[in-house]
Amino acid sequence: MSSELHLHDTTFIVLDLETTGASPQNGSAITEIGAIAVRGGVVLGEYSTFVNPKSPIPEYITNLTGITDEMLAGAPEIGSAFAEFLQFLEVHGDDTQAHLVAHNAPFDLGFLRAAAKNLSCPWPKFEVVDTVKLARLLIERSEIANYKLGTLSQFFNTSALPNHRALDDVKTTVEVLHRLLERLAGYEVETAQELRQFMKRTPRDILGASRIRGFGP
Repeated sequence: MSSELHLHDTTFIVLDLETTGASPQNGSAITEIGAIAVRGGVVLGEYSTFVNPKSPIPEYITNLTGITDEMLAGAPEIGSAFAEFLQFLEVHGDDTQAHLVAHNAPFDLGFLRAAAKNLSCPWPKFEVVDTVKLARLLIERSEIANYKLGTLSQFFNTSALPNHRALDDVKTTVEVLHRLLERLAGYEVETAQELRQFMKRTPRDILGASRIRGFGP
């Protein structure tokens, strides 16, 4: 990726998954995929699908997400859904000019990489932005109760609200991402290269300076 690519010109593909449990290593499977490609505040494309996990959904997951076995009965299985999702990624950004974004990215990327491995598909090597990590770097702990998506939604007063459904949570994450990128301007982070370098730092490295910048929600 060009080190001069401005953040305004960078494609961010924001994604979220719903699953039957906490980890693919314990047999949990993807039940819903949502993604939005955005550049310069403009939505380039949107993707959403249910995925049939071929196993019953635990009751606590249904209570959390509202997704039932009946809703997934006619949904594509992971092979078809994953192929469609990869096509969405290819259409809206390649791995040299786009960043994948997720809230608690290790969770979502863990499931997607596991799916790629099980399907013998190469997983594209996108740069990844975790909005949890970015929020920790830009919002002091004294300003906010925690860094959950719902808490950040309230902090930034987003119009989209998270509800443990993939596309709605993606819409919320897009707004949170944009508000976090606005805060980056105060640290003179303007390019994709500078963002990647910024993400390597720790809150202790960064947040002391925010006290004299007067950042607020």
